Amino acid sequence: MIVTDAAAFRAAFDPDRLPPRGPATARAAFLVAPAADRLATESARDNRYMDLARQPDPGQLRAQHAELARRLSADLPVVTFPGDPACPDGMFPNNVFATVPGRLIVGRMRHAVRRREAERADIRGFFRAVLDYREIDLSAAPFVAELTGALCIDRARGIGYCGLSERCDLAGARAMHAAFGLRLTFAFPLAAGEYHANVVLAILAGRAALIAPDGFAEPEDAAAIAAVYGDGAIRLDPEQKRRFAANAITLSGSRVWLSAAADGSLRPEQRSRLSACGFDLAAVDLGEVEKAGGSLRCCVAEIF
Repeated sequence: MIVTDAAAFRAAFDPDRLPPRGPATARAAFLVAPAADRLATESARDNRYMDLARQPDPGQLRAQHAELARRLSADLPVVTFPGDPACPDGMFPNNVFATVPGRLIVGRMRHAVRRREAERADIRGFFRAVLDYREIDLSAAPFVAELTGALCIDRARGIGYCGLSERCDLAGARAMHAAFGLRLTFAFPLAAGEYHANVVLAILAGRAALIAPDGFAEPEDAAAIAAVYGDGAIRLDPEQKRRFAANAITLSGSRVWLSAAADGSLRPEQRSRLSACGFDLAAVDLGEVEKAGGSLRCCVAEIF
């Protein structure tokens, strides 16, 4: 079922009918190393978090990304694919590639500079030949569907929260609902200027949520999502959103990963609530990565 307003979502969500049924976190992850020396001008057109006047230092960028891969391996196996200089946004693979058990999903990107990423034969071949995954290819479809950038998923319950913007339209949301095999998808408009849902919302192992209400076009949509997670719903202010506090991920049931900037923005009471939900916090310095308009969660493509 796909719903498009808060009232319909509240009516459709029934915890007794949508109990946890699958793994809440991935069994492995993959990253793509940064390889370009300049930011993608095309992507900056609709990514308010990019500033072309602040280009990352290539050496520091690669070092931070490598350290991220090393740190994440504490929670699960991590594979890093080489970067492509022709794909300056390639270090954010979760928008292009995503998985459910036994299936690789390839997204439909808005910008041509990112559509090149979907053509990578090595990543497709890894899933097809090594993992024996079936491929669902949306990359040439007549809609826009930027996978887990636009779609935040409660994997345990099979619920998708899809932010509609230039990077994902309603037809794309419907296609992702089917491709991910979701039981319920709530498609809602993002606030003007927001490009991806995963900078305004993070679902943490199905037990908690980080929510930036000002990133939603309709405040009631944020409130309806928060109601699912009760005391585990942690609201972020605009400055915390800007520092990518909602661009977090859980790769195990006991730890939340986020950037150093995001971690530094959290208030003591927010940390206490995450601790009460059973989470430790782990931070990685990604200051150079964040100049490209994304943060930690954007770098991680999950393998279920």
